[in-house]
Amino acid sequence: MKLCVFFVGEVQDAGFNACALQGAERVAALPGAQVEILGGVPFEPQAMTDALTGAAARNDAVIFIGGQGNKVVPEIAAAHPGKAFAVVQGEVTGPNLASYEVLQEHSAFLAGCLAARMTATGTVAHLSGHRVTPGLKGRAAFCAGVRHIAPETRVLTGFCGTQDDSTVTRAWAEAQIAAGADITFTMLNAARQGAIEACRAKGTRQIGNVLDWCASDPQVFLASAIARIDLAVERAAADILSAQLPEQVQTLGLTQAAVALSIDPGLPSDITEDIAQIASAVATRALSVPTTYDGPEFSP
Repeated sequence: MKLCVFFVGEVQDAGFNACALQGAERVAALPGAQVEILGGVPFEPQAMTDALTGAAARNDAVIFIGGQGNKVVPEIAAAHPGKAFAVVQGEVTGPNLASYEVLQEHSAFLAGCLAARMTATGTVAHLSGHRVTPGLKGRAAFCAGVRHIAPETRVLTGFCGTQDDSTVTRAWAEAQIAAGADITFTMLNAARQGAIEACRAKGTRQIGNVLDWCASDPQVFLASAIARIDLAVERAAADILSAQLPEQVQTLGLTQAAVALSIDPGLPSDITEDIAQIASAVATRALSVPTTYDGPEFSP
């Protein structure tokens, strides 16, 4: 089977796409799979539609990486009924279309809880790029996590419009820090570097996402909201190869070890134990995680 794994933006982005690529590379090693990696597609509706149409023509199946696929994949899937399609971080389904969602909001909620416990200024920040459903859910969950621990803590939240331009994210992060934020939760890809530079220069801390940023840059990162996007890619490919696309959106969360909060081992044990208890409550659904946010937004 010829299978295309479709990426919007840079593939080697030290973030979401890079994690998905790990899954795609494991899929490429499976018997019977010929995998095309298509990256660098602009975050523009026509560009995505054109590239996806071409990918569908060349392949038997397409796995679209990212919530951007919710808007463009259903039409292309309907036009190619003999082929299979999947959206990772999607919420769309059809006769030949399945969606798989890593519950980033669960680790984002834990990130909010930790930020509320650790802030010294009483102000924390959230910074993301594109307003796609998974990012919106993550923002809502982070803000809810902050409120769960300390309702009086102020959250400066914003979408800067790019996942890859570090000049933009550095300016946004610096503005949030100037407004009082001493901890910034970033849901970014290659553009995370700009926020890292801002935090390092100002002496503030950051909570990353997707990858384990605590391990790679412990000076800046006090935690990282891990999201195993690669596992969703592998699940989608397995279903496509077995010709068994699920009718319902498939979710992967804490119980599947698809999300977690990596924490700086130097933090006090009472804080890490508290976060572990909250994670257990979320995993068992004893504690629900909000996925909508209607509060104020920050702009530099």
